[in-house]
Amino acid sequence: MNISQLQMLQAVVEGGSFSAAALQLETSQSAVSRAIASLEAELGVSLLSRGRFGARLTPVGERILPHVHQLLQAHERIHQEVHQEQRLDRGRVRLASFRSAATHLLPPLIAQFCHQFPNVEVTLTEADPTGVELALREGRVDIGLVPLPRTSDALETWEIARDEFVVLLPPSAQPVPETLTWDDLSAYSLILYNYAECTTAVRKHWELWGQSFKVVHEIKEDSTIVSLVSQGLGAAVLPRLAAMPIPPGVQVRSLPVPLERIIGAAVPANLLHPPTVFTFLDLLRKTGRFAV
Repeated sequence: MNISQLQMLQAVVEGGSFSAAALQLETSQSAVSRAIASLEAELGVSLLSRGRFGARLTPVGERILPHVHQLLQAHERIHQEVHQEQRLDRGRVRLASFRSAATHLLPPLIAQFCHQFPNVEVTLTEADPTGVELALREGRVDIGLVPLPRTSDALETWEIARDEFVVLLPPSAQPVPETLTWDDLSAYSLILYNYAECTTAVRKHWELWGQSFKVVHEIKEDSTIVSLVSQGLGAAVLPRLAAMPIPPGVQVRSLPVPLERIIGAAVPANLLHPPTVFTFLDLLRKTGRFAV
């Protein structure tokens, strides 16, 4: 029994005759007849009743037909998987991400992907979230990592990670409580991240809980903020990934009320993406072949 015989049996059933099956499969009627006869001989049963009406399934043929469909569907899926794998043997994936995700989230994933698909070219561009979104809109990159939510209908997004905002406290001889209160935080002047999305999130969080804070510096680079904290020049509130690596002596605590940023993968909406892009998305989302 082989796939060709099963395909011919299915075609005869669908067409109602050997001639219709031959026409559908672009072969001769005699070839179809020989294949069915060989299949029946191998199985030791008659699958079709032949006559002036054409060809109809026998009772045992009717019972066997659902299994034939399953085998042919499995055969088709196998070919689809092989075709997908062959198409993953070339191509490219263009990534863009904001700095902290590009530094701490993407490198091991890129390495894993390149190890599995060595002939696929993977490139990474670092930009702020607005720049990442612009690059996606202009078609310069395939996948972007951005904080969520985004307001653009032009992007399709998925959550891939969460990043806690943490308090960085300067080195001190005085013990710092493991659990901070708002009163504990009010004793510090804050070095604020001069980056709209993070700064807005922190300010709104403080306001939500009826708090205020004193800003001593506003700094663009997160590494500069961490360095200032390590020198005792203030405290800071940063996403944990943005704060890494944390120097010795800098104390890390959670906020009195937790605050997180959601990191998402984004692609242009309503666009047909190549298999390489969908596969990297599966890696980011832990779906498909990368499901855990």
